[in-house]
Amino acid sequence: MPEKGFRKGFQGRRVLSLEMPDPLLMEQLMGTFWQLLIPSGGGTAESLSSRQLGSVAGLKDKLQATALLLLFRVTATSGFGEVSPGPASPVPTAHLPSTVSPSGGTSGPGFQHLPDGADGKWASSEELKAAYRRLCMLYHPDKHRDPELKSQAERLFNLVHQAYEVLSDPQTRAIYDIYGKRGLEMEGWEVVERKRTPAEIREEFERLQREREERRLQQRTNPKGTISVGVDATDLFDRYDEEYEDVSGSGFPQIEINKMHISQSIEAPLTATDTAILSGSLSTQNGNGGGSVNFALRRVTSAKGWGELEFGAGDLQGPLFGLKLFRNLTPRCFVTTNCALQFSSRGIRPGLTTVLARNLDKNTVGYLQWRWGIQSAMNTSIVRDTKTCHFTVALQLGIPHSFALISYQHKFQDDDQTRVKGSLKAGFFGTIVEYGAERKISRHSVLGASVSIGVPQGVSLKVKLNRASQTYFFPIHLTDQLLPSAVFYATVGPLVIYLAMHRLIIKPYLRAQKEKELEKQRENTASDILQKKQEAEAAVRLMQESVRRIIEAEESRMGLIIVNAWYGKFVNDKSRKNEKVKVIDVTVPLQCLVKDSKLILTEASKAGLPGFYDPCVGEEKSLRVLYQFRGVLHQVMVPDSEALRIPKQSHRIDTDG
Repeated sequence: MPEKGFRKGFQGRRVLSLEMPDPLLMEQLMGTFWQLLIPSGGGTAESLSSRQLGSVAGLKDKLQATALLLLFRVTATSGFGEVSPGPASPVPTAHLPSTVSPSGGTSGPGFQHLPDGADGKWASSEELKAAYRRLCMLYHPDKHRDPELKSQAERLFNLVHQAYEVLSDPQTRAIYDIYGKRGLEMEGWEVVERKRTPAEIREEFERLQREREERRLQQRTNPKGTISVGVDATDLFDRYDEEYEDVSGSGFPQIEINKMHISQSIEAPLTATDTAILSGSLSTQNGNGGGSVNFALRRVTSAKGWGELEFGAGDLQGPLFGLKLFRNLTPRCFVTTNCALQFSSRGIRPGLTTVLARNLDKNTVGYLQWRWGIQSAMNTSIVRDTKTCHFTVALQLGIPHSFALISYQHKFQDDDQTRVKGSLKAGFFGTIVEYGAERKISRHSVLGASVSIGVPQGVSLKVKLNRASQTYFFPIHLTDQLLPSAVFYATVGPLVIYLAMHRLIIKPYLRAQKEKELEKQRENTASDILQKKQEAEAAVRLMQESVRRIIEAEESRMGLIIVNAWYGKFVNDKSRKNEKVKVIDVTVPLQCLVKDSKLILTEASKAGLPGFYDPCVGEEKSLRVLYQFRGVLHQVMVPDSEALRIPKQSHRIDTDG
């Protein structure tokens, strides 16, 4: 149908009076729409990278949901054929999804289950017009006589039209990928979120400004600090007999702090290439201590190298002069050199350290180190670091220490970034076996513990806490001998203490913080949620007649009938006792989306679909559907951010027995 004839009937409506949506939401919308409309020759949602699909999962705006519905509505009507070639995309090839061939199915309507992994094709311009035409017929104001329903229909009708205007214009559709956020601002869109009060806008602006200033200060100064506290707890396992003690004790083991070390450094950018670094350290051991202060000036000489000049002084050692050089020899090879002159009462002690490194492959680096002067040695090592593991092999020949080292660290792919590690180090000084684990306990904090068992060192427990750029280290010496009891308590003790702290302190604190944030979010969005609820209820009323016709058509051919559908937060056996079910009935909206016995929903949040709204802001939501296909009951439950494709054979409820 010609564009002129197609637009006839939509002119004269109040489409130009619509407010433009939030630019951040529109920014997600533009990038998402362009990626979804790329003519990839049958690409599926699974073929998009997680970075590309990341913007889809957070869509909650009505305009975005309606536009996504326009895109994927054609899937239910056209089967799984190949996508027709379209215009060339101006998006760089690095952003294009990989091509995946169709996984099967029929091209016309039928009574087959959707195959597992099957997905619809992206909409062409003609299919987009057809979907637009269908939604306009559903929400056309002239089809309703009731004034309230007519008003709601007109609002939804204008929303559909606005979504189509965005999708049908290639320039508007690609504006974000080409120009980014600045291009959106050039179009005159508002900078702040629509519907926010002046107080909320001011509060949000001040919060973002504070975070920006904190990040800028952190980047400019780059503070780094280390606090190490050595604890002597050998009296727990290696107690002397009372007959050998000069002074009778109280019966309690004595735990002492025998050494401490504190170091701190900050950076001060002077120019674009020059940076000043100020660092200092204090150390004490068995009542004797000392400290030093260092000043360094670093200059970036080119894109391939930099140099650093260092001056230092301390109360235990004389002045120190050092020079560090770094240079990229090739794209896969670099070298560093560190020269130092230490002045003391015994004369000048020179030192030289040179490291040559080369990338052996994508995840493996080889190092060759030569150290002359103070503790001369030759060291070679190979380090392999991947997404799931970190592996190191090293060999050193030197005076006075020569050793061989092998270590392995496994990285679990969980939210807490749990890691377990083990290492074996053997040399002229003895043998050390070390094992431990670390876990992220908050956004900026990582807690770790390891047990070191060696000859003749004995058994030690090392506890380390990393908080942003600060490190707190506590080496606890338990015994000089290899005692099984010391090994057992060093292994089990930290686990028990961590589990108790996590259950009694950390978890309740994080839960209270989350509930506080959710409560504040609910208060800020209460009016908006109420409005969305009213819009959803109005949309459901408008759908009743269309749903009745769809059900009649599906029943006549034993097609897809939505028996019950619920959306929101469900409570299971693992939920806390005071948690409540927060769900809404979405049977009618889902049935309205059924076409030719098929229903396909995208990875976008379901809260923005017509007839839906978010009943539990900020909490995890799911969609549970009980449907009938070929007279047989099926049931499925999917998280909010996952796609839904029904019917499927795997959803069938087994009624045998």
